[in-house]
Amino acid sequence: MFIQTRTIVVKKGNAEQVVERFSQPGPMDEMEGLIDKTVMVNRKKQEDEEEVVVMIRWRSVEDWKNWEKSDAHIQGHRQNHGKPKPEFVISTTVNMYEVKSIKEGPVE
Repeated sequence: MFIQTRTIVVKKGNAEQVVERFSQPGPMDEMEGLIDKTVMVNRKKQEDEEEVVVMIRWRSVEDWKNWEKSDAHIQGHRQNHGKPKPEFVISTTVNMYEVKSIKEGPVE
């Protein structure tokens, strides 16, 4: 399994805009090998900012690479090329993880 996370720090009061954007249906949803996409808001209260984490799980690194090379992904980036990021976005960090072990809880 391969996991990509995108951590987006925004000015306070804007987390829901990010949640809405990443929760909408899109071409990624139809990609072979996509397990799921989870959008989370950090509950830790901060004075002037909020944090949204998008976690995308793929069956394999190859499935993720196929998404990165896909026409839909490339076109999406071309459409946004040169556009400024929304003013409420403070920072974005992307990380990628290869899963080495999973321990499941009890099945009910």
